[in-house]
Amino acid sequence: MNPGVSVRALIERAAAQLPGDEARREAELLLLHVLDRPRAWLYAHAADALPSGVVAQFDGLLARRAGGEPLAYVTGEREFWSLPLAVSPAVLIPRHETERLVELALERVPPDVDCAIADLGTGSGAIALALAHERPQARVLACDASAAALAQAQANAARLGLGNVEFVLSDWFAAFGTRRFDLVVSNPPYIAADDAHLTQGDLRFEPAAALAAGADGLEAIRRIARDAPAHLAPGAWLLFEHGWDQGAAARAILAQNGFVDIFTATDLEQRERVSGARAGAPSP
Repeated sequence: MNPGVSVRALIERAAAQLPGDEARREAELLLLHVLDRPRAWLYAHAADALPSGVVAQFDGLLARRAGGEPLAYVTGEREFWSLPLAVSPAVLIPRHETERLVELALERVPPDVDCAIADLGTGSGAIALALAHERPQARVLACDASAAALAQAQANAARLGLGNVEFVLSDWFAAFGTRRFDLVVSNPPYIAADDAHLTQGDLRFEPAAALAAGADGLEAIRRIARDAPAHLAPGAWLLFEHGWDQGAAARAILAQNGFVDIFTATDLEQRERVSGARAGAPSP
């Protein structure tokens, strides 16, 4: 009788089929996803034989990952700000560098204060839900121009039990009417449309509309900075993520649109990652 492949042997075989330094970790994550087990289980049961059905399911997911499909899409999940988020090809995969934007936003939203926050282009809802989770007194509006993305964000909010988030189908500020906010945040598309990276790696599988923004990658940022003053309370903040080489351009765009207290913050690798500013005084 065939005793079946062991946990250890399956992971080793899978790791050999995946590229990069993360091959073994990714193999482990795929198996944990199939088994719905915590990571510690792998080490306690390394010698256990696995049922053939589990191995077949695992091999199917492994083939997708080996073919280049992002791990988050294969498992349908990505953690952001310690929150488990469901993701699909309809949304950008949340990335850890975007947590810097959340940190900077929280610095500008005191705890236990009733305030209004807007997250533009929410995608999976990562930023909006992180802010709603950390600031339960805040009223968070999450918008996206994609109905599929907005549905994904709504499902994540329900899954996390966050009731202080409102969802609106909107192309940036287009459906906001006269609403104003104490803070507006966004992780907009900021890659140039002809950037070769769009045809490489994980980016090949992610929605192009969430990645590319015009010839220089700044089209969305220009539009947000142009329209934001009409939707910001006096002295309110606008914060957005951008590419590592776009800090100077982002600051110039903010200045051109009348913002004050303009700054750029770096990420953990000391790359310029987030720019922001306060709404200036309204014109007389």
